[in-house]
Amino acid sequence: MDTKNPIHTFHIPVMGLAYTIDSPIRVAHYGISSVVSIIDDDIIEKMHLFYSKKFHFSYEGISTKIHDYRAKRITAYLDMIDDVVKQKFDAFKQELAESKEALENYLAMLPNKSEMKQSLQNFLNDGKAAKETIKNYLETHLSPGNIDVNIMTKVDKDNFIKNEQLPVIFNDAHASLRGFANSKLTSSVVLSAGMNPRLYSYFESFTDFYPDANGELKKKIILKVSDFRSAMIQGNFLAKKGLWVSEYRIESGLNCGGHSFATDGFLLGPIMEEFKQKKDQLIQSAHELMIKALAQKEMPAPEKPLSLKITVQGGVGTAEEHDFLLEYYDVDSVGWGSPFLLVPEATAVDDATRALLAKSEEKDFYTSQISPLGVPFNTVKGTTNEALKLNRIANDKSGSSCPKKLLALSKEFSEQGTCTASRKYQDIKLEELSAQKNQLSEVEFDKRKTKITEKACLCVGLVNAAYMENGIKVKGEEQGVVICPGPNLAYFDKVVALADMVKHIYGNASVLGKINRPNVFINELKMYVDYLKKEITEVTNESTTSQLKKLQAFKNNLLDGIEYYEKLFTETSFFKKNSAVIEDQLNSYKNTVVSIEIPQLEIA
Repeated sequence: MDTKNPIHTFHIPVMGLAYTIDSPIRVAHYGISSVVSIIDDDIIEKMHLFYSKKFHFSYEGISTKIHDYRAKRITAYLDMIDDVVKQKFDAFKQELAESKEALENYLAMLPNKSEMKQSLQNFLNDGKAAKETIKNYLETHLSPGNIDVNIMTKVDKDNFIKNEQLPVIFNDAHASLRGFANSKLTSSVVLSAGMNPRLYSYFESFTDFYPDANGELKKKIILKVSDFRSAMIQGNFLAKKGLWVSEYRIESGLNCGGHSFATDGFLLGPIMEEFKQKKDQLIQSAHELMIKALAQKEMPAPEKPLSLKITVQGGVGTAEEHDFLLEYYDVDSVGWGSPFLLVPEATAVDDATRALLAKSEEKDFYTSQISPLGVPFNTVKGTTNEALKLNRIANDKSGSSCPKKLLALSKEFSEQGTCTASRKYQDIKLEELSAQKNQLSEVEFDKRKTKITEKACLCVGLVNAAYMENGIKVKGEEQGVVICPGPNLAYFDKVVALADMVKHIYGNASVLGKINRPNVFINELKMYVDYLKKEITEVTNESTTSQLKKLQAFKNNLLDGIEYYEKLFTETSFFKKNSAVIEDQLNSYKNTVVSIEIPQLEIA
């Protein structure tokens, strides 16, 4: 097992179904870790063919008629990525040893406090260091970035052959997990979107997730979480099965890309503080449960707890914010997602969509209801998918032909599931709505119609950019591109080279636009205040006491978070340049939250 320390202090999280589908091939040889979504076996198969041709590998197509084709496609693609990364990494090491210019360029991309950067700089300064000496150093210290994978736990649709339901292990998320488990990768699976006990239990089927006799894990589990309580519950659930969570990846509830899962008013700073204070509790609790479970299974149990990392992502945009999170909260890595959508060397995005992202401003980024999962979804105005969808609605042809059915999770009209973005589903709902037209006001009718027709086909929309960028023909009904950047991307206004983005992260350059960008914590606070105000506008006479109590708790948690920030920004040595602005913004939001009245709370 590779025990070399990570080279970089940032990682590229998963984005959409395909924006990071080949990111390891693009960036892993530089030591940059990234995450591939493995839920869509169709694009995985097409990308496997594309890269097999590009790197002259043999390719055997895996037909949908083959038993367990989903898992087999995923395994084959991940194995191929591993081969490509190793090939590129070996070539890169050779280039660094032989080319002074290549070594200088790479040094400029390394963290300033990196021991490797200092050592390699010494070789350069020496001028007499033999190529063999540099090569041996690189061999000992340099390692590629991780080829990690993501499974969105809720995307676990039942699958059928004709009308016969297949066993649970052939559900989408289960098959994806099996595909990763059977691959030759030594890396991690990132589980997002909450707990799926059935899927979590399936991990027990694969020995790679258990520690070996030396306490090493071939494959690791990363949980994306939004608070400490959730981390403890999920970590202990897995520990009772003898499984260790190697990393908790904390993500801002609202200041992120893709689906947004608002917390109950808990802000990122206080959440990070709790992880900082209680990390040992997290480790000890899971360790005790894990060794008991391993003893019952008669498997090797490590005497000491295994390594546990805490990482964070969501809305980070400057080197100062990056360094603060690393140093103050003692995190192991910081996720930089949306800004990398503007880096052609790192992500799969077509030129037109990249240009749209570069020119879009704060007002263009918004939280939509387009996701068939029924969860708020961050996106940007002006996508080709939006234009095509509106055109279909205008022509009374709303909905998608639904070729992939990954989100066909509604059992309202069929045991096999229907996607709420599909034409089939929307036709039925619109017919039901038409029958009620005489009982509804025009405003209410239009509101309900929009709620039905606004859903977008994410399965196709989120992969089209990768097809278009790589010149892969897009078949079927035209859906255009759906893209899901976080609102933080509003402050980045141009397409950027990989080296320049990495230098920006480490404070050696700036790629930010001229727009005045709020501090990451302030920006998230604004989103939560806006969220609370919106929730209150939706209170009706039918709202329950528990719903109103929840809003009151949300308000109280926001006020606690603001109080935490008032103390934090006073005590920290970071952010001093903008301290007066931050103080004014905190006061303003505090006054706003205090003035918000929770309606009808007295009926509790």
